[in-house]
Amino acid sequence: MKAAETYLQQALQPGDYIDSDHAEIRGFVASQAVGATHQERAVALYYAVRDQVYYDPYSIRMEPETMRASNILAQGRGHCVAKAVTYAAVCRAAGIPARLGFADVKNHLTTPRLRELMQTDIFHYHGYSEVWLNGRWVKATPAFNLSLCERFGVLPLDFEGVNDGIFHACDREGRQHMEYLMDHGPRLDLPWDELVETYREYYPVIALTEQGIGGDFAAEAASEINKAH
Repeated sequence: MKAAETYLQQALQPGDYIDSDHAEIRGFVASQAVGATHQERAVALYYAVRDQVYYDPYSIRMEPETMRASNILAQGRGHCVAKAVTYAAVCRAAGIPARLGFADVKNHLTTPRLRELMQTDIFHYHGYSEVWLNGRWVKATPAFNLSLCERFGVLPLDFEGVNDGIFHACDREGRQHMEYLMDHGPRLDLPWDELVETYREYYPVIALTEQGIGGDFAAEAASEINKAH
């Protein structure tokens, strides 16, 4: 078997974190993977993960089991890395090769409290997914659910399975929204140790909080928008 074929087979197999063989994942796929082609199913699953798993950076906990796709799906919330893991898992369960990608980005959706905790506006190891569709890898970023985008006043990120789905540079009013600084490349599963080391270096307050930060990120977002208007 050629190396490329072997790699695609690996991108279909369950991982420690991308646990695509878990009953929680398979049940989700059975109800949400609508479509006759891989592209159609990948798109349907993208919107299901984007909008049914709420973006919540306060849910981060430095315990490996909390970053498994089945657990994230059961909890119904997670930050960008968690949602990328989940999307990769449901795609694999639907027979679509998938992997993870990581990039450092600036001006990620945030609130004053989150900025204070992070002490920076750079999000190291922002997570996205890549799916193999029509003979090539396509990026998909299911991080921000539609309701959160509406509260923040930013454009929701759509995905049609052809073009890379990466964050918009500007929001609805033309203000800078996201800047990609560095790409760390693809991974077949979550590089847990690498991620923990990065968080401990750049976000010690978050990394050292075993039970999670706590708080309502969506409510904070709504409060900021109300103040602005």
